[in-house]
Amino acid sequence: MKKTIWGRVYFGLVLLILYLPIFYLIYFSFSSGSSMDHFHHFTWEHYQTLFADKRLLAILLETIMLALLSSLAATVLGTFGAIAIQRSKEAYRKILLSFNNILIVSPDVIIGASFLILFTALGFSLGFASVLLSHIAFSVPIVVLMVLPKLKEMDNSLIDAARDLGANNYQVFSQVLLPALTPGILSGFFMALTYSLDDFAVTFFVTGNGFTTLSVEIYSRARQGIDLEVNALSTIIFFFVLLLVGVYYFLTKRQGKKANKLGGLLR
Repeated sequence: MKKTIWGRVYFGLVLLILYLPIFYLIYFSFSSGSSMDHFHHFTWEHYQTLFADKRLLAILLETIMLALLSSLAATVLGTFGAIAIQRSKEAYRKILLSFNNILIVSPDVIIGASFLILFTALGFSLGFASVLLSHIAFSVPIVVLMVLPKLKEMDNSLIDAARDLGANNYQVFSQVLLPALTPGILSGFFMALTYSLDDFAVTFFVTGNGFTTLSVEIYSRARQGIDLEVNALSTIIFFFVLLLVGVYYFLTKRQGKKANKLGGLLR
C-alpha cells in the first residue's frame, strides 16, 4: 500500500515538473504585459499579433508541411527497412540494427554537421530539400524501431496460410502483413512527426536560402529577448501536439479492437 502511495506521489511530481513550465508559458500568453515578470490583465493581444504576423505563420505552415512529408517518407522507408532487417540472416540483422541504432544515439550536432559536410561536398543547395532529406534520414531509424517489435510478435503462420489459400505477394502484404504492423507504423509515423516538428540542431546546420523552421526562428527571436507572441505560438503548438496524441490514441485503440476481433475469429 505504501509503495503504491509513494509511486503515485513520485509520478505526480514528475508530471508537475514536466508540465508546470508549459502551463506557466501558456498562462503568460494571455497577459497584457510584454514580459513574464508578472501577469497584468487577460488579453488576446498576443494571439492577434501572432495571426497578423504573416512571416511567422508562413514558417509555421512550412514546418508542418516539412514534418508531414518527412514523416510520411520515413514511415514508408522505415517500414520496408524493418521488414528487410527482420527477414535477413541473424549475423546481418545484428549489423544492420547496430547501424540503425547508431543514428539514434548519435548527438544531433554530429548528425547535422555530417549532413552539412555531405551537402557541401556534393554541391547541394541548402534549403527546403536539404532539410527534408535530413529529417527523413534521422526519422527512418525511429520508424524501424517502432515496426520491428510488431514484426517479431506477428505469427508467421498467418502468412503461410494466406499463401496456401492462393494469395499473391501484394495480397499477403496488404491484407495480412500491413494490418498486423499498423500499430507500429502509426507509432513510427507520429514519433517521426514530433521529432521533425521540434528538431533544431540538425535543421540549424542544413537550412539556408531563406528557408527556416519554427525552432530555428524561435531561437533567433529568443536571442533578442522573449516576446509573448512566442508564448502564444507555443500554446497553439502544444494543443496541436495534444490533438495528434488524441488522434494516435484513437487510431491505436481502434486498431486494437480490430486485432482482438481477428484473434477471436482465428481461435
